[in-house]
Amino acid sequence: MPIVPTAAERDAADPLAGFREKFLPMGDVVAYLDGNSLGRPLASARERILGFVDEQWGSRLIRGWDESWLDLPLRIGDDIGRVALGAGPGQVTIGDSTTVLLYKLVRAAVDARPGRREIVIDRDNFPTDRYVLEGIAAERDLVIRWVDAQDAVTPEIIQSSVGENTAIVVLSHVAYRSGYLADAESITRIVHDAGALMLWDLCHSAGVVPTELDAWGVDLAVGCTYKYLNGGPGSPAFAFVRSELQAKLRQPIQGWLGSRAPFEMGQGYEPADGIRGFLSGTPPILGMLALQDMIALIDEVGLEAVRAKSIALTQFAIELADAELPDAALATSRNPDLRGSHITLDHDRFGSIMPRLWERGVVPDFRRPNGIRLGLSPLSTSFAEIEFGVAAIRDELAALTQ
Repeated sequence: MPIVPTAAERDAADPLAGFREKFLPMGDVVAYLDGNSLGRPLASARERILGFVDEQWGSRLIRGWDESWLDLPLRIGDDIGRVALGAGPGQVTIGDSTTVLLYKLVRAAVDARPGRREIVIDRDNFPTDRYVLEGIAAERDLVIRWVDAQDAVTPEIIQSSVGENTAIVVLSHVAYRSGYLADAESITRIVHDAGALMLWDLCHSAGVVPTELDAWGVDLAVGCTYKYLNGGPGSPAFAFVRSELQAKLRQPIQGWLGSRAPFEMGQGYEPADGIRGFLSGTPPILGMLALQDMIALIDEVGLEAVRAKSIALTQFAIELADAELPDAALATSRNPDLRGSHITLDHDRFGSIMPRLWERGVVPDFRRPNGIRLGLSPLSTSFAEIEFGVAAIRDELAALTQ
C-alpha cells in the first residue's frame, strides 16, 4: 500500500505554510475550520486600522475625503477585479452589503429586459439571494422560475430552465451548503443564448477559486469580502457590472455619491458615468481597510497557488472523513473540479456536538438540518488543524453513545 503523508508531513511540504505566520494568533482556538464564514485577520490589517485612526482619521479629519477616501471603493474594486475576478478596470466597486448590491443589480437588470417576466434561481441558493429575488418579483410583477438542483446547478439544468421569457438568471458560483462549483462559463453562454442576463454570486469563490468574469462574458456579479478576502465582520461587499452594460442599467437606490456631481448638491438625480453610478451612499472606509492587505497577499502568492492548496486541503478533509467518520455522508463532490474550498458532512447528531467542539477549540460551521461545513482558507489553514478537527468530531460523536 502507498504511504500516506501525515498532516505534519503535509504541512512541512506545503509551499504556502509560511504565510500562516502573517495572521494574528487565534487565542484558545486550536482548529479554525470556518474560513468560508469569516476569514482570520492579518497582523498587517491590525496595523493598518490603527494607523488609519491615528494618521488619517485623527489628523487629516474631513480633508481625508478629498485626499483619498472618496476614490477608495473604485481603487479597491479595481484591485479585486485584477487579483481575484479576472475583471478589467472600471467594472468593480465596493460598497453596501451583498444583499443591497444584489437588489441594485437585479432590479436594474429586470428593468433593462422589458417584456421578459421570469427570474431564474435555484431553490438551494443562499436565503438572501432567494429572498431578494422574491421581493423584486413582487415589486415588478414578475415570476420566479425555481430550479430544483440539490446544490448542483449544471449547464444541462439551466438549459432546460431558460427561454425567451427569461430576464435574468441568478446563481452561486460555489454553493454555500454543498460547496459545488458551477461551470460559470458554460452556464453564462447558455443564458446569453436565451437573450437573458447572468448574475453570479461569488461569495464563496472570490479569493479562493480562479474566476474570469471578462473572459466568460459575465454580465453582473456580487460577493462579500469577509470570507476568503478577510475583510473582517461585516466588511462591505463588491459589485461587478460589465463595462458594456453600465450605461444601459439604472440602479434603483439613487444616492448622492452615485450622482454625476455629488458635491454640487443639485436638484434632480443624474447618475455618474461608469461603475461609480452604482454607488449610493457614503463609502464605509473603515470597513475597507483590512481587505486591502488580503488582496495584496493573494496577489503576492497567486490565485492559482491558492487554488492548488485549497484542493489539497479539501481532499485531505475528505480522506479523513472517510476514515474517521464513516457514518457521516459527504454532501460535497469528490471531484476537485466541482468543489470550492469547503466540504459539507451530514450526520443527524452533528447539531448536538457543536457546543462541545467549540469548548475544545474546534470551530467548524453548522448548517441546518444536519450539516457541518469545514471551510478551509488556504493561506491560514494547516493540515494539522483539519486532522485535529476531524478527530474531535469523531470523539464527540462517540461520546454521545457512551
